[in-house]
Amino acid sequence: MARVFLVIGALSGLLSVVLGAFAAHGLKQQLSDSALQAFQIGVQYQMYHALALILAALLLMLQPAWTGLKASGLAFILGALLFSGSLYALALGGPRWLGPVTPLGGLSFMLGWLLFAVAVWRGKHQAG
Repeated sequence: MARVFLVIGALSGLLSVVLGAFAAHGLKQQLSDSALQAFQIGVQYQMYHALALILAALLLMLQPAWTGLKASGLAFILGALLFSGSLYALALGGPRWLGPVTPLGGLSFMLGWLLFAVAVWRGKHQAG
């Protein structure tokens, strides 16, 4: 699972850079200021959580017994899909019913961080 998280984290980071550049150069003239800001918030949170996913994966590799790290990583992935994905879609004129999806993604991010904290708190260092 750690390798999968590393790959998804790296690809998510790459995608956030691509989408950020696309927004800055290709969408700046096409979107309203509020839509562009929403898109950029999606990019920002996607990058933060790509890095968080990579950190969770590295810790999982070092401390596989730390329960909760897998769930934390899955929550970060779900959060990125729901939060950032819905912001991208809404900014580009997607259906308004996506609006309530964004807070669900935010809750997934929060759950991911909580699970991460609990896993680290409860984890015992393995002698290496």
